[in-house]
Amino acid sequence: MCVQSLVNLWSCAILILISLEPLSLRLKTRAKASANVTKLKPVYNFGRNFLGLDKCNACIGTSLCRKFFKEEIRFENWLSAGLKLPPSHKTTYFANYTADTENWKPVIISRLQSKFQDELSDWKICTSASKKATCSIENVLRNTQRFQKWLAADRLTADLVQNLPSPLLRCPSQRLLDRIVRRYAEVRDSGSVLMRQFTDRDKLRLLYTLSVNTHPIVLQLFPGIEGWPFLRYFGSCGRVIVTPWTNPIREFYNSSLEVIVDIAYQLLQITHSMKNNDLNYFFYYTSVHDNMFGTFEDGRLYITDTSTIGIIDKQEDKGFVHEINWKRDVFSCLASNCEMELTPCGKISEAQNFIKVCKDLLPNLLTDKFRSSPALQKQINTFLKLCSDELLSTNVTLQAADQLMELLKSHQSCDPHFEYRYPECKYIKGY
Repeated sequence: MCVQSLVNLWSCAILILISLEPLSLRLKTRAKASANVTKLKPVYNFGRNFLGLDKCNACIGTSLCRKFFKEEIRFENWLSAGLKLPPSHKTTYFANYTADTENWKPVIISRLQSKFQDELSDWKICTSASKKATCSIENVLRNTQRFQKWLAADRLTADLVQNLPSPLLRCPSQRLLDRIVRRYAEVRDSGSVLMRQFTDRDKLRLLYTLSVNTHPIVLQLFPGIEGWPFLRYFGSCGRVIVTPWTNPIREFYNSSLEVIVDIAYQLLQITHSMKNNDLNYFFYYTSVHDNMFGTFEDGRLYITDTSTIGIIDKQEDKGFVHEINWKRDVFSCLASNCEMELTPCGKISEAQNFIKVCKDLLPNLLTDKFRSSPALQKQINTFLKLCSDELLSTNVTLQAADQLMELLKSHQSCDPHFEYRYPECKYIKGY
């Protein structure tokens, strides 16, 4: 009886062990799978150095840092299996942006300077204070005479930006400077022309941005949502900014005639709006290049690089800018040669924009493209020659540009391919 009981007990123990074995295997398998998932889970480690956060507050801002670290801004390859940061020496990166984690939009992450230029600027800052090649650049900039004046100022005035290299600040009216403060997006409470709500950190970031590259400032001052031909400014993190993705116009040089005519017309139309707008500002190009303009997904053309654009306030008398006896300092040299000379405000002609566009951009789009219509090509060549000649009068240049614009408009196609103006073009008389 006792023996039988022991046998039964042993049998029960074996059965229990057998029944527990699959559970143990399942637990081990699940633990192993969990370990694999943990191992494969992407870790988006930017590092402060890649974004330039290690150099703040000598940077652009931090308004988008949270989106970067919440993975709501991802580099293009992060939507695939290769989860590596791209090379840090590049100045632009294709990426994707989301506001709801479901709908992603293509964007561009840009540096205002190349990595080499950033390092050169930082070196200039350190050596300006007789420091070693590496130093606390923020401390050096804070101790400059210019920034001390910024700290004491409640309002941004012309003397505070005197001799900064950007053409945007070559002819600064008080109305323009007030707009910069009121629309500066890297502070929590913007809207006032006074800088009383700016922290010391905010003032240094604004001054640094104005000294290095005013591109993000222009995008904030004149947003595309208000009808300006500039891209949307999503924000910044460290020394990078995020804007919508576009196709540069150089990609269309060999496109169909319909596309070429449309882009050339938009290019002239945008240039025309640079001297005629509701706010009475004259935007002038100091130079143009084929990376300066790009088309959005609907075919509309935008100015994608505003760093070479200056602004003259037409509501002010042309003699409103007075040279202030202010020596050049480290802020004058961060992005350019300290000795760079700019054209005096009063000598900038309204024909300058068309001369540069007709000379440096439109020939790539329009020369020898209308071989099937020699008469049309001859007309285009004549207008291009007239509007690109610097020796002709302003009136002749402007008239030639207007005639070329009208000629191109008459050859535009009303087609669904051009989403930005279709189907409205169907109802325009004479289109």
